[in-house]
Formats: sequence, C-alpha cells, structure tokens
Amino acid sequence: MSGFARMLTRINSRLSLIALLAAGLGLIMMTAIVAWTVFGRYILNATPTWGEPASLFLMLWFILLGGSVGVRELDHMGFDVGLHYLRGPAKSALIIANEVLVTLFAFAMVWYGTELAAKVWSDRLPMIGISKGWDYVPIIAGGSLIALFSIEKLLLFLTGEKLAPMPLNANGLGGEA
Repeated sequence: MSGFARMLTRINSRLSLIALLAAGLGLIMMTAIVAWTVFGRYILNATPTWGEPASLFLMLWFILLGGSVGVRELDHMGFDVGLHYLRGPAKSALIIANEVLVTLFAFAMVWYGTELAAKVWSDRLPMIGISKGWDYVPIIAGGSLIALFSIEKLLLFLTGEKLAPMPLNANGLGGEA
C-alpha cells in the first residue's frame, strides 16, 4: 500500500471510530432525553419544552455520523446485485462509478449544507436557544466524512488494495488485528 493510502486509512480508521462512538453517545443521550420528556409529561405533568427539539438535533448527528461509518464499512446502499453477477472490467467500472457517485453526493451535502447553515445562522431555535444553522452542521460533518471515506475506498481499489478498510487493531493503528 502506498504511503499516502496507508496514512489516509489510518486517519480514517480513527475518524470512523470517533464518529461511531459519537453516534452511539448521541443515541444514548437522545434516549435519555426522550425518557425524561415522557416522565415529565406523564408523571410530573410538566413537559420539558426543550426535549423534542434537543432529541431531534441529536438524531441528526447520530444518523449522519453513523451513516458515514456505514459508507466506510461497506454497509451503505450500492450496486450489490450487479457487483455479484459482473466480472472483470464491467465490475471494476461499476465499483468506480459507485464510489464517484457517493463522493459527488457527499460533496453536494457539504456544499448545500454550508449554504443552508449560512442562510439561517442568525435565526435561533426557540426551545433550545442555539442558532438554527446548527441544524445543518451534521449534514456538513456527515458529508465530509462520507467524501473522505469514499475517496479512501476509491484509492484503495485503484491501487489494488483490498476493498474493506483496515480496522483498528489493539494498539489503535490501522492494520490487521
């Protein structure tokens, strides 16, 4: 594996792990907020008004971070049936087309997510008191990770390396465990 590909894979291994842990933490936090909101509504008869918007905000984060990890771990939608039946140059072309399309879509997420965030940054979400632009930051973060992970997969494929990214091993470095 080339030095650049190895470096990118090591960086992406760490980013993927961080994104997965953040997504899991976000899911746990959202579950706790929803439980507190239900408890407040039905037991205390005093619904916390911030509960629903806060849980939706966390949901954006864990869906997009978790989705980006799915792209890296080959768990996203693709042309699996076609890849199963194709051989040779046709299969290679489909793999390359898939990664290029995913990368282009990810760049669009970053571009348009940034535009949306900038347009509404001065507006506030009334129940949780943060900028409305923060609603679009997960799209930018998720799109950035998806683009980075797709570029890694494309680079690994074009250099003849294995398609699956290197997992983190026991000492936190990419490579075989």
